Amino acid sequence: MGTPLTDDALDTLFRTARTYNGYTDAPVTQVDIEAIYELVKMAPTSANQQPGRFIWCLSQESKDKLAGFASATNADKIRKAPATVIVAYDKDFHEHLPEFFPHVDARPWFAEPVARERHAFLNTTLQGGYFIMAARALGFDTGPMTGFDNAAVDAGFFADRPNYKSVMLSTLGHGDPSSIFGRLPRPDFAKFNTVV
Repeated sequence: MGTPLTDDALDTLFRTARTYNGYTDAPVTQVDIEAIYELVKMAPTSANQQPGRFIWCLSQESKDKLAGFASATNADKIRKAPATVIVAYDKDFHEHLPEFFPHVDARPWFAEPVARERHAFLNTTLQGGYFIMAARALGFDTGPMTGFDNAAVDAGFFADRPNYKSVMLSTLGHGDPSSIFGRLPRPDFAKFNTVV
């Protein structure tokens, strides 16, 4: 059974954590992104699909290329961030299931392409959320975004892997507090929850 986190930890992950639009000059390293992924991969996906594919843009060249496929507002954030990650899914994730779900051959469960892609998208979206929480848990800040041309990103970064499809982008680094906006409203429990 798990142990409840401290209030400080809950603040770091949820209550005072924010989406950042700018970062300090502190770098994000290969060691850092590997540590983040080591946490991401431990979180649950259906049948341990692990459909998420993460493309980490650390070089200025890769960030400039990615920025060219983003909205005008997001492009500048990507160029200036220490790192940006493309979170994508693999439509053929099921081919890896013998490794990640070894106690039964689960590949036939995902034989139908449309349903398989839906599973890939939904579970990769979960992994995108896990990325945000893992980054926060390790002392980083993020700026997740969907304001970009998915088809252009896929063509620009996955030309040799047509089974990869982008879901979201996120900047990554140590956030500059001056870059955040005021906290937006959040709903009370009764507004969107039903107990039956």
